[in-house]
Amino acid sequence: MKAIWNKTVIAESNNTIVLENNHYFPTDSIKDQYFKPSGTHTTCPWKGEAS
Repeated sequence: MKAIWNKTVIAESNNTIVLENNHYFPTDSIKDQYFKPSGTHTTCPWKGEAS
């Protein structure tokens, strides 16, 4: 699976987890140069906290 944003691959993995038709990528499969830490958090009953 590839995550593409603005024609750029920002994550790629053969080991995504699929929940409700969404692919979740392992942390080591994302390209760090396209991500930054966030102070914002969301909570989901089955996925937990995300930022």
